[in-house]
Amino acid sequence: MQIRFESSRKEVSQMDTASLRENFLIENIFETDKISFVYSHYDRVMIGGAIPANGPLRLETFDSLRADYFLERREIGIINIGGDGHVTADGETINISKLGCVYVGKGTKEVIFTSTDAANPAVFYLLSSPAHQTYPTRFFSKEDATPMTVGSMETSNHRTIYKYIYLEGIQSCQLVMGLTVLQTGSVWNTMPSHVHDRRMEAYCYFDVPENQRVLHLMGEPSETRHLWVANHQAIISPPWSIHSGCGTSNYSFIWGMAGENKDYTDMDPVLIGDLK
Repeated sequence: MQIRFESSRKEVSQMDTASLRENFLIENIFETDKISFVYSHYDRVMIGGAIPANGPLRLETFDSLRADYFLERREIGIINIGGDGHVTADGETINISKLGCVYVGKGTKEVIFTSTDAANPAVFYLLSSPAHQTYPTRFFSKEDATPMTVGSMETSNHRTIYKYIYLEGIQSCQLVMGLTVLQTGSVWNTMPSHVHDRRMEAYCYFDVPENQRVLHLMGEPSETRHLWVANHQAIISPPWSIHSGCGTSNYSFIWGMAGENKDYTDMDPVLIGDLK
């Protein structure tokens, strides 16, 4: 497990490209037959991935958590962006196909990830935050997530949003999680942009075609920075930072938050004309 510490606004304003990537980009989140995590000191969120190709993968704890098991004081959201798979939580097995989401609450002692077909393994994106209350294990398919289509082709941001873990969906202690799929011909996400000082956010980009990239915008609205992001890479976004992107083709991304509340609409909009 890798640990990432917080960076102040002033620090970020002075960072070069290498420093920005070192602090905010997670390049190798998915490794075959391994569970990988980055522990961020922004709201102590853990961002991870698991590809159980040749056998089951068990979610183990880490020494730095000082916990007897991973979810002793945590909750976790799981979204599959690969082939069909299964998540087993304390003996309960849930089938999960692409774009399905499983929430597993605090106090669950055993979580196991498996794939249905080793030749087309499941690719599980994992997002975990501290929890002080127990909520039950829940599963949502993409159809359960009440898809919402927003934007337009005229502004190149025609996209469908799937909300899974939030105030009106799967209940959690503080975790919020969902995903966005851009339509063919659209490339902009989260534009107009926003910030929310009450919650950090993490993005995981997927279904980015080979040899294509997403230009992820971050930083204060008055002093933006950018990161070039490839398929299956993730971004840590501080609460004071915008988090928008523009791709060289259409793509999809998982968004996840933790902090003061679970209200999906809690955001402070930034006018396009105010971006610098």
